[in-house]
Amino acid sequence: MTLFDLADLEAQLKKMEEESHREDFWNDHEAAQKLLKEKKSLDNKVDEFRGLERDLEDVEVLMELAIEADDESLVPEIQASYDSFKKNLEALRIKTLLDGEFDGNNAIISVHAGSGGTDAQDWAEMLLRMYTRWAESKKYKIKMLDYQEDTEGGVKSATLLIEGENAYGYLKNERGVHRLVRISPYDSSGRRHTSFASLDVAPEMDDSITIDIDPSDLRIDTFRSSGAGGQHVNTTDSAIRITHLPTNIVVSCQNERSQHQNKETAMKMLVAKLVELKEREHKASLAELKGDFSQITWGSQIRSYVFHPYTMVKDHRTGAETGNVQVVMDGDLDYFINEKLKQRN
Repeated sequence: MTLFDLADLEAQLKKMEEESHREDFWNDHEAAQKLLKEKKSLDNKVDEFRGLERDLEDVEVLMELAIEADDESLVPEIQASYDSFKKNLEALRIKTLLDGEFDGNNAIISVHAGSGGTDAQDWAEMLLRMYTRWAESKKYKIKMLDYQEDTEGGVKSATLLIEGENAYGYLKNERGVHRLVRISPYDSSGRRHTSFASLDVAPEMDDSITIDIDPSDLRIDTFRSSGAGGQHVNTTDSAIRITHLPTNIVVSCQNERSQHQNKETAMKMLVAKLVELKEREHKASLAELKGDFSQITWGSQIRSYVFHPYTMVKDHRTGAETGNVQVVMDGDLDYFINEKLKQRN
């Protein structure tokens, strides 16, 4: 089935509608909520398809009017309507590529500053803003889970939960090392610096996804919250850091209201990263996952952002590039995201 199989989508919706009207529908509250969420997603797809049909009909009507009246003044309106239709059709086509098992899930993204001190930490903060702005443009909800700032400036690491349909599907290929080339604002000599930061992306898992984790494989540390403010920051050692020793995956959470809630959220983050890692490496069991997950290979950047001596953002995997750096830093990432999705690998 594809997104454009309208008959199949409508058949699924009819079946879900019948299911939701059963007397025992709410007996299993979790299953009911899941079905209603899936139904809403299918409703949106059908509405989007129907909207495209109407848009195309509008273009055809305008063309017929222009031909019948021999009125060239309608040409700009026709062109604008057709361009809008093409843009929306392409957006719908991209959605058909989001067919991975977890593509529809919320996304957990973590930004980590590389070596390079304040410059790298400033770059990590810039990336955090960029992805936040992108999520806002999609009307996604954003929740800060962890924020490790530095006293001199920027952030050492930060983790966001981005909630919305297909958030993980869109962001999954953003995982990797991002390189910045610019005149450093922290260098009094005005020299050009290269800074690195990495982005990690994992799908948020619901409670139906479980992984057997041996407690002896975990190191759990508590520390004092050091976020950007809030009622519970810097008051108690409520922040939690969990290290999964076999893979060296490290997760931390400090923005919940209690140590218990931070630990619960951190465990969910760990499960998400282990599931994502297992999916990416196609391993049959958790026991087969090995290697130092926390290490970053700085020579394998996926994208470069050049502010000087010229302006350019270039994705090294697809060759996609643009000279408008500021627009990208303001969250306009769809071009790069879509080009990578089209590669289907």
